Amino acid sequence: MTQIYFIRHGEAWANVQPMMAGMQGDKGLTPRGIAQVERLRDRLAHGELQADVLIASPLPRAKRTAEIIQPALNLPIMFDDDVQEFKIGEADGMTNQEAWAKFGQPNFDEFPLRPIAPGGENVGRFTLRVAETLTRIAQEHTGKTIVIVCHGGFIDAAFIHFWRMPSLVIPPTDLHTRNASITHWERIQRRGRAVWRLHSYNDIAHLHDIGTVESVRWEDTELTSEDHLVAPFHEGE
Repeated sequence: MTQIYFIRHGEAWANVQPMMAGMQGDKGLTPRGIAQVERLRDRLAHGELQADVLIASPLPRAKRTAEIIQPALNLPIMFDDDVQEFKIGEADGMTNQEAWAKFGQPNFDEFPLRPIAPGGENVGRFTLRVAETLTRIAQEHTGKTIVIVCHGGFIDAAFIHFWRMPSLVIPPTDLHTRNASITHWERIQRRGRAVWRLHSYNDIAHLHDIGTVESVRWEDTELTSEDHLVAPFHEGE
């Protein structure tokens, strides 16, 4: 069987501050995010996941996540631009409020083919990229166990691809993919053909005493004091 384990990066500064975080705006992991990924590394070090391939998005939050878990998998990291998050074009590095003021607030329900900003992707292009990338990776590594360190949007779009859902519109459902979580798909033979089967989603057993917090929704422009902890994280709090 070909198996794909998606690992979402740990909590990033872009998850606790309303920021357009492409390559310029991505400030990496928060202290909590580093602690989350270290827990994941320690879990994987026990041999639970015998991987053959380790692929990662080059965006700093995913890159750092891959670097932290890499010793547990003992594999070289293959950085792949195509497993990046939704590309935001000229909005990169702006706060959400700045981006909405300059380019207008996105409405993917009504205008799914409109990008966030010039040079960015729309919903259709993003889901097509995810589908093409996963098809390529599965073909290149047929029969292997593949770990992909990526982003919540990429993992969500994988559901659209594997379940053959409409890809030009936002689905009428809302996934809640946690930071430093594991999602496991496997390709099996069923009914005379190869099909993808979801084995597990959002596995965060390793975070039982650290926990995760709700990420800033990408639509948000402001934080309230109750939304997120942005001060340095101390284990055990």
